[in-house]
Amino acid sequence: MRLDDVDFKAGTIRVDESADQRTYKIGPCKNAAAYRTVLLADSEGREALRMLRAFLKGRQDPNSLVFHSKRGSPLRETNVLHAFLHPVLKALGFPQAGMHAFRHGCNRRWELSGMNPAVLRQQMGHSSAVMTARYTGEIPLEQVRAAFSSRELENMENGPSVRAVA
Repeated sequence: MRLDDVDFKAGTIRVDESADQRTYKIGPCKNAAAYRTVLLADSEGREALRMLRAFLKGRQDPNSLVFHSKRGSPLRETNVLHAFLHPVLKALGFPQAGMHAFRHGCNRRWELSGMNPAVLRQQMGHSSAVMTARYTGEIPLEQVRAAFSSRELENMENGPSVRAVA
């Protein structure tokens, strides 16, 4: 991600290139769906942008990478994991996870918020609904109960609607 990929006023991040984790070279995205503009309009997204703006304060070159090595090249994922992410997760009492866990979490948060599945697929940059479905998880029983108790369900065999009992 380069500085000019972030639009703080619009609350968006443009995805138009990818860093290959084997060669550490920047090039095209892996598929057409990966090219997108991600809207960070929820409270977590706005907070992330606020923190990113503070982190970038004073940086001027729009073509420079937001996160880079001392030489200006893309960071190696393993270095980020071992030096930064894993220690933070440990301090917070969370299990070790990789960078993709952020995508899983974002996908899940948006899914549970009721986001339209087509919008969710586009925001995640997935090429198909099948790919997005791989990132969905089991909905906690408490949320299933709340969904059933909050609406009347139509009983197709018995005619009139009946109230679901949790």
